[in-house]
Amino acid sequence: MKFAEIDLFGVYVAPFSLTLVGAWLVTIVLRRIAGRFGLLRHVWHPALFVFAVYIIVLSSWILIV
Repeated sequence: MKFAEIDLFGVYVAPFSLTLVGAWLVTIVLRRIAGRFGLLRHVWHPALFVFAVYIIVLSSWILIV
């Protein structure tokens, strides 16, 4: 993958910011799946758990790329 700035409607954006948005979208999908099956009821602090899942998704994505 080429790590150069990406032209987004005339604004140069760092590729890392697009990775952040992509990980956020994956986390939203995972959060909805967990909410549908009631998994968030079993964690101590749901917001902290979702943040931890976001960090895991983001770091996994960065390691893969």
